[in-house]
Amino acid sequence: MANLDFLINTPWFLYTVVAIFSLCVGSFLNVVILRLPKMMQQDWRCQCEEYLEVPDTERKPDDKVTLSKPDSTCPSCGHEIRAWENIPVISYLFLRGKCASCQSPISARYPVIEAVTALFSVFTIYLMGPTLAGAFSLLLVWALVALTMIDFDTQLLPDSITLPLLWLGLILNSFGILTDFESAFWGAVTGYLSLWSVYWLFKLVTGKDGMGHGDFKLLAALGAWLGWQILPAVILLSSVVGAVVGISLIVFKRQGREVPIPFGPYLAAAGLLCLWFGAEIQGAWYAYLGV
Repeated sequence: MANLDFLINTPWFLYTVVAIFSLCVGSFLNVVILRLPKMMQQDWRCQCEEYLEVPDTERKPDDKVTLSKPDSTCPSCGHEIRAWENIPVISYLFLRGKCASCQSPISARYPVIEAVTALFSVFTIYLMGPTLAGAFSLLLVWALVALTMIDFDTQLLPDSITLPLLWLGLILNSFGILTDFESAFWGAVTGYLSLWSVYWLFKLVTGKDGMGHGDFKLLAALGAWLGWQILPAVILLSSVVGAVVGISLIVFKRQGREVPIPFGPYLAAAGLLCLWFGAEIQGAWYAYLGV
C-alpha cells in the first residue's frame, strides 16, 4: 500500500518506470513483428507437407525461427547484435542509425516502434492511473501495436495474439476490471458476428473476400475488453479512417482499387481511442442519438 501511495504521489517516477519498461517491451515487439509471421509460414508449410505426405528427404530444410532463436543479426553482413547495440532507442542514436560492423543503414522503424510503445503506455497510465485497469490495459496497448505493424507488413492478424487477447479480456472482466462480464461477453459475440456478417454479405454480393477473418477476432477481442456498448464507436471510427486512407492512396499514390488495404490497424487505432476516451466517446454518441 505504501508503494502504491508513493507512485500516486510521485507521478514523474511512475511515468519514468513505465516509459523505461515499455521501451524494452517495444524492443521485444520488434522481434514479434518480424518473426511471428515467419513462424506462421513455417508452421503452414509443415502442415502442408504433412498433409501431402512429402517424404522427409524432400522437405525444404530451414533454420527454425522462434522468438528467441536465432540471435538478432544485421541483415546486410550477418553481424550478431551485441547487448549494448540493442538498448531501445539509445543504441540507434549512438550508432547513428548504422550497423556497428558494416555501416549499413538500420531501419528507423525499430526505434519508432519502441518510442511509440513507450508513449502510448505512459499516456495510458496517465489517463487510468496506477490501477489494475491501467496495468492490464498496457497488455492491450502492446498487443495492438504488434498487430498493427504485422497487419501492415503481411495483412495477417495472428490467432496467437488475437485469441489470447479475447480470452484475457473476458477473464479480466469477469472480475470487473474494465467493464462488467455481461458487457464483455456480448461485446465479444457482437464484435465477431458484426464483421462476420458484413464479410459474408459482401462475398454473396460480389463473390470476393472483403476482409480477413483476423478482423473478426480483433473486433471480438476489443469487445471483450471494452464491452459491447463501445463497439459502434469502434466500427465507425475505424471505417471512417480506413475509407479516408484508402481513398487517399487511390487518388494520390494511384494505387489500384484491387490492392487490398489492411483493416486491422484502423480497428486497433479505434480501439486505443475508445480505451483512452471511451466514456467521452460514448457520451457523445448517446448525445448524438438523443439517448
